Amino acid sequence: MANRVTSLCCVVLAAVVVAYAQRRSQLVARNQYERMGSDVTMQCGSLDNDASVSWKVNGTDVKAQHHLEGPRLILTQVNLGHNGLYSCFQNPHGERRDTILLHIGISPREPTVTCRSNTYPKGFYCSWHQLYATYIPTTFEVDVQHNQRSLEVQKDSVHKNRCHVRFPEVFSSFPYKVNVTAVNPLGKASATTSFEESSIVKPDPPERVTATPIRLNPRRLEVSWHSPATWPDIDNFPLKYFLRYRPLIRDQWQHVELSDSTSHTITDAYVGKEYIIQVAAKDTEIGTWSDWSVAVHATPWIEDPLPITSTTEGDFPTETKTSPIPSSNAPQKAEPPVGRAARLLTFFSPLLLGMLLLLM
Repeated sequence: MANRVTSLCCVVLAAVVVAYAQRRSQLVARNQYERMGSDVTMQCGSLDNDASVSWKVNGTDVKAQHHLEGPRLILTQVNLGHNGLYSCFQNPHGERRDTILLHIGISPREPTVTCRSNTYPKGFYCSWHQLYATYIPTTFEVDVQHNQRSLEVQKDSVHKNRCHVRFPEVFSSFPYKVNVTAVNPLGKASATTSFEESSIVKPDPPERVTATPIRLNPRRLEVSWHSPATWPDIDNFPLKYFLRYRPLIRDQWQHVELSDSTSHTITDAYVGKEYIIQVAAKDTEIGTWSDWSVAVHATPWIEDPLPITSTTEGDFPTETKTSPIPSSNAPQKAEPPVGRAARLLTFFSPLLLGMLLLLM
């Protein structure tokens, strides 16, 4: 009896687990990848061909051009607008039977691959990119061969489309062969590049470039810089440098190639004109020139003009003509002008007065 009960419990438990798994599968969306421009068929779970279902996309009725064949939804000439979460429901009770996350994209094309050594003789890196978007997740597989053996490839922690490889030996005469394969759910495509060790050596640009005017030298600029920090062994693998400069008023550059010096004095600058200056670097024996450094601007020494003295009225004494000061602080009344007749009358008035007194 106990064995029968145990067996019955096991059967019930198994049925519950199966039911839960089926229910879980209905709730978790499954991915379906399809090619852009194609006709797409989505199957509603494992329902029979005569099952009647309805479909929704992102919670609403499917409005794109489509038709139904039993439990299947068929979309025609799909594009990116058909991406979405599709759910199917069995009629007549509307129970959800399946959920599909549709991704529309294209298969990858051959990637473009470039390799460069900016840390010679330590190693090199390769980078790649797709000329056309695939619209769906695409991964890349990298294989590097040298002297009939595979080299270890380390993925870059920052740039997802880059890997690093250490040189197995220096001054090797065997070429390197790099194969990059782009892979996504719709297909794959590969590209291969081969190169000699010496052909990919290209330092990073020089750093901390400065240009300083030289006192009392109106046509000179002192330019200095540092070798790139990524170049690992400047003593055994020295760099040479290429300096270019021009005044802002002209478009033509002047160039100076230097051995291993990290400074140079420009002696032919235009007086008082602002200059733009850049430096590039290259291994003294192999490889190509780096890109140009960040541009710096500088103007040769200019003699300070003599200060202009500001003058005011107080700086110059003014000649002042003073008038006689009146005896009184009160305003003075002007005297009327005196004519000749008035002066005669004033002179004879006492005589006339005396004659009048005698006659009386």
